[in-house]
Amino acid sequence: MSILQKIALVFVIIGALNWGLVGLFNFNLVAFLFDNISVVISRIIYSIIGVAGIISIASLAIPTDED
Repeated sequence: MSILQKIALVFVIIGALNWGLVGLFNFNLVAFLFDNISVVISRIIYSIIGVAGIISIASLAIPTDED
């Protein structure tokens, strides 16, 4: 697993935990932490998590030498 894939996995886990909090408790951690500071920062974080998801999907589809 490359460093980029590991970083993407960390962001995907953060996003999954955030969605879990939204689903279970109707609490959005990213909005709670960053909306009061800047809506732009929140959007950047959501975008980074989305890109991390795309990287994770691509890493599933592309075979590696480690497999």
